[in-house]
Amino acid sequence: MRIGYARVSTLDQNPDLQLERLREAGCERIITEKASGARTDRPELIRLLRDILREGDTLVVWKLDRLARSLKQLIDTAADMNGRRIGLVSVTDSIDTSSPGGMLVFHILGAIAEFERELIRERTTAGLAEARRRGRVGGRPKLMKPKDVAAARTLLADGSLTSKEVAARFNVSKATLYRHLAS
Repeated sequence: MRIGYARVSTLDQNPDLQLERLREAGCERIITEKASGARTDRPELIRLLRDILREGDTLVVWKLDRLARSLKQLIDTAADMNGRRIGLVSVTDSIDTSSPGGMLVFHILGAIAEFERELIRERTTAGLAEARRRGRVGGRPKLMKPKDVAAARTLLADGSLTSKEVAARFNVSKATLYRHLAS
């Protein structure tokens, strides 16, 4: 039996393209999941690998990165499936691990994909460091300036206003007020 696995990373992404390609690849059953690829605790994938796939079945994915995020995770999953005589097909990557040549291509493409992710991570880290060096700080802007925090402290110390009233004066929530007071 050919069983498909489709995954999108966020709730607002749509798996329709993957589902269409998996149906075209002859999948009789398709498991869909909405979870980040970086997570190792993807319940639907775990259930698929543990409870659904049987000897002689073939797991079909749209792309290898839908199955695993790291080369180690990808190879471990493929090795486990291979040991249980379960095939792996990646539609976009034209990989079928049931042949030695397909297994070789699988390992090569997996290594290239991990290399590419590491390059992206390196460039992102370098870009953030350069931005910090130039004085740019990421993240959301602070809702309260230091003079606002000082004024809020004074109002709270006075005791005539509650923390909720002080927060309302500065147009922030009580949690935000306390967070700024603590820093």
